[in-house]
Amino acid sequence: MIKTEQLTKQFGQVLAVDQLSIEVGEGEVLGFLGPNGAGKTTTVRMLTSLIGPSSGTAMVNGYSIGKDDQEIRRTVGILTESPGFYDNLSAQQNLMIYARLYGVADPEDQVKKYLDMLGLWPRRLDESGTFSKGMKQRLAIARALLHEPSLVFLDEPTSGLDPEAAVMVREFILELKNRKRTIFLCTHNLDEADRLCDRVAVFKTRLLVIDTPANLRSGIFGRKVVFHLAKSYPDLDVEIQKFDFVKSTSQVENKLIVGLDQPEAYNPILIRRLVDLGVEIQFVGELRRSLEDVYLELVRA
Repeated sequence: MIKTEQLTKQFGQVLAVDQLSIEVGEGEVLGFLGPNGAGKTTTVRMLTSLIGPSSGTAMVNGYSIGKDDQEIRRTVGILTESPGFYDNLSAQQNLMIYARLYGVADPEDQVKKYLDMLGLWPRRLDESGTFSKGMKQRLAIARALLHEPSLVFLDEPTSGLDPEAAVMVREFILELKNRKRTIFLCTHNLDEADRLCDRVAVFKTRLLVIDTPANLRSGIFGRKVVFHLAKSYPDLDVEIQKFDFVKSTSQVENKLIVGLDQPEAYNPILIRRLVDLGVEIQFVGELRRSLEDVYLELVRA
């Protein structure tokens, strides 16, 4: 669905996107994470053929940016961070305009379908200028999907929303995911990315890393198992370090913390050894790192 090679955008002396090479498969939800000013929105604008690159290439839905721009714009949906509407027109009228621009075969039914799905049908005759930010965001999502694009770009879809509105938008994104839509999701909400995305890319002018959330957490920090013991056992970590698969150990009061790659395979070995040493184990847990930990480690490097 998306393939870029050395995609670059420069505004005068400012390098906004530096040689981005990335692939997004059909039906995948990719989270595009980065701080303000990292170039995320610029990337989305290039991939949706709203601006051209300075160098490099990109294929979107089988079309080449810079050559097939009209086809790209016709086949993708986009939610911008600050969507605009005709404030003096109703929600229904706004969507009808865009449905006709996209050449939707049955615009009335399609507009009703998405207003219904996003809980806006009862307010269809109200002027969009009277809508709250959350309602406008849902209206903008409906607009992005009217022509049933297989690839959707969502730029900060829950930014500034109250918790109830944010939950509704996230649930709708999950519904799109279940329908095998390909979604390119720019967000600052790391918990949201962790829950919604198949893979996440951390970006700061250039691509820093791309992988599944689980692999990112374990790849940077490794996995750590916490053995909760009945009491403190001096020098226990020294004994555990004799195993080749143990990457690190530490003791904090009555807790033994062991770093290793495959706890499922190695925990039984460690437990047997601890029992042989006369250690009383109360329970075993895993010390989990958040995606936020990984993100901050990368962007601050």
